[in-house]
Amino acid sequence: MNTTSPVALVTGAGTGIGRAVALALLQAGYRVVLTGRRAEPLNAVAQASGTDRAHPVCADVSQPESVDQLFATIQDKFGRLDLLFNNAGVGAPKVNIEDITFAQWQTVVDANLTGSFLCAQGAIRLMKSQTPQGGRIINNGSISAHAPRPHSAPYTATKHAITGLTKSISLDCRKYNIACGQIDIGNALTELSARMATGVLQAHGEVAVEPMMDVQEVADAVLHMARLPLSTNVQFMTIMATNMPFVGRG
Repeated sequence: MNTTSPVALVTGAGTGIGRAVALALLQAGYRVVLTGRRAEPLNAVAQASGTDRAHPVCADVSQPESVDQLFATIQDKFGRLDLLFNNAGVGAPKVNIEDITFAQWQTVVDANLTGSFLCAQGAIRLMKSQTPQGGRIINNGSISAHAPRPHSAPYTATKHAITGLTKSISLDCRKYNIACGQIDIGNALTELSARMATGVLQAHGEVAVEPMMDVQEVADAVLHMARLPLSTNVQFMTIMATNMPFVGRG
């Protein structure tokens, strides 16, 4: 294993976009810490990579103690962190806003917003203290950081908040040579989004099939952002299936 290759942390690495990004980083030569709550999918990604640079570490990003232990493990094993892809997230049941329970709301906020904040904190503390100083944080914002789908208040609220978090990290961490950007993804085909190919509720109340894009395009976009020198930053990138209903009416 090359002990001089950059170190990346991918949260929610066991499935979907996290899996695709982790594999792209591994193929590009990164040492990658794969994080999620379940060991089985993390180990499957490590095995699929065909390298010895994949390091599965189970953690719950919504829990401060778990995140602290995750970053202590990174510090002990690698002594530095060059990239955080803040990707872990969950949704809530598709119900009217007035029918969302507090527990459902809290689950989404804890995973999507608090989890991203806690992991960013851990990354910043490590990046500002390491030599050479600095690193990059990429937050997964989603198209929902711009426009909601029907019955998605918890998810949409947290993704709008991620935009504020991204801007705050960018501003506050310039002095540490830490770059922070956000990728907003629309309709990437994964095992978690396959249902969208059969029909999605639209704003006017009808269900319609939506175009999808290959998740590898997302992984390649994140890799491009990650590989830039720290003197250059993609602050916000929107990548989406060309014909999905986002711009315009409907």
